[in-house]
Amino acid sequence: MSELVLYIGNKNYSSWSFRPWFAMRALGIEFREELVPFDMKAGNPAFSAFSPTNKVPVLKHGEHTIWESLAILEYLNDLFYEVHVWPHEHDHRAHARSICCEMLSGFAALRNECPMNMRRTPAALDVSDAARRDVARIEEIWQDCLERYDGPFLFGHISAADAMFAPVVNRLDIYCLTENRVVRSYMDHMKGLPAWQEWEAASRAEEWIVDEDEV
Repeated sequence: MSELVLYIGNKNYSSWSFRPWFAMRALGIEFREELVPFDMKAGNPAFSAFSPTNKVPVLKHGEHTIWESLAILEYLNDLFYEVHVWPHEHDHRAHARSICCEMLSGFAALRNECPMNMRRTPAALDVSDAARRDVARIEEIWQDCLERYDGPFLFGHISAADAMFAPVVNRLDIYCLTENRVVRSYMDHMKGLPAWQEWEAASRAEEWIVDEDEV
């Protein structure tokens, strides 16, 4: 099989890069990482050398180029069906894809007001009512999954669903946005994974500062 190469941005800030990277590392899928940093609002002009959208992440596999986090996760599921990128049960898989699509298209207030920032010291942030509603909906999704599939991850084992919500774990943590016991337990399980700790350590070692993402 051709080598998998994942192009990502700054680990401290790039929530979309984090998603496929976290899934691949947590599920034991081998790949080579290519980090191309951004320090400007429009990203980095160098992205155009490998990305058709001038954004990250991008997965290269031989002659194939796959962009957008959810599409990358779908491609990985086809390549590595045995590692359960998505749940194998069709009803569980449909549920997982539903909440991931909701993550993809929703929660705008939380995204805009609370950027992912792995280096930030946790401290409460006064957010809007819209962001609070986003948090409440995320708590509802997580609690339902954890109770329905017996945890400790959203569908029992690590899957694309956890990867898609991984940046939200960081947001709820660093901005002190939840006191829900079940949610906090799930967040602790995520943060305890070697994949999470590897990404976080690399984030803290970065020197790039993106002012608009420093709240």
